[in-house]
Amino acid sequence: MAAKGAKARATARKQRDKWKNKRWFTIRAPRQPWQYKVIGETLGETREHIINRIYETTQNEVDGDFSKMHVKLRFRVIDTRGEDALTEFIGHALQNDYVRRQIRRHRGRVDDVIDCVTADGYYIRIKPVAVASHRIKSSQKSQMRKLMKDTILQFTARSTWLDVQNALLTDGIEKLLIEAIKPIHPSKSVMIRKVQLIQSGVVVEEGPTLDEIHEDEKQASDERAAKKAAALEKAMAGEDDSESSDENVSDEAEHEAEAEEAVEVEEESSDEADDSGDEDLSALTVAVLKERCKAAGLKVGGKKADLIARLSE
Repeated sequence: MAAKGAKARATARKQRDKWKNKRWFTIRAPRQPWQYKVIGETLGETREHIINRIYETTQNEVDGDFSKMHVKLRFRVIDTRGEDALTEFIGHALQNDYVRRQIRRHRGRVDDVIDCVTADGYYIRIKPVAVASHRIKSSQKSQMRKLMKDTILQFTARSTWLDVQNALLTDGIEKLLIEAIKPIHPSKSVMIRKVQLIQSGVVVEEGPTLDEIHEDEKQASDERAAKKAAALEKAMAGEDDSESSDENVSDEAEHEAEAEEAVEVEEESSDEADDSGDEDLSALTVAVLKERCKAAGLKVGGKKADLIARLSE
């Protein structure tokens, strides 16, 4: 039993060590038309482990078009450069619940599978679906199927794989099919249910290189960091200014309070002076009036009226 337990623990350690050797790879969309845009990450031990790995994401996450949340784009890893996993676009598919919502009872449905070759040698398989507003005859379905096939074959024969991708992702092919089958029966909706890349053709070497994309990403990251630091510094400076302004306001308030107190004291003293000047002498006795006249160097003789008149002059 002890030997068996030791063997199990050794196996577990090996399993853990295998995970330690794995690393993250950044998955990038193709050079054209997405300019090596980062679309996800994947875990692998070596580059050979992630070659031919399939990665799926919605068109909304790649292009930012919220009306395409039901479209799943499929990419295949074809090369690695450092920590970057480069991919190629291998087709797209509509989510099943979206397709089911377009098809109801008593509506005609026309499906087809069309193999075609683009002008630059890409072999692809396209699966269109046309939905009529009500039930239609089998002869009408056959004619609509033939028109859809001819339209797709003619379009792909004179278009490159990039042109076909653009038409698929912007509903260009659906509009062509609607116009093609309109003489037979007006369709309620036409969908390209699925597209598969069977064999690659001529790869177009146009657009920025991966090194240029790295430089642009680094520059953008530096600019974001600089803007963030400037905003933080501005916020800190704003707080310091608010504190100093608060101190200045408090000092000004103290000065204003002292000034108000001084004004009140002056007003009180002036009021007292005014009160002394406006004193009613007739309320004083004759003895007090004589003392005041004596203090002022005036005559102290005479009646009370005479004393008041002398003090009032």
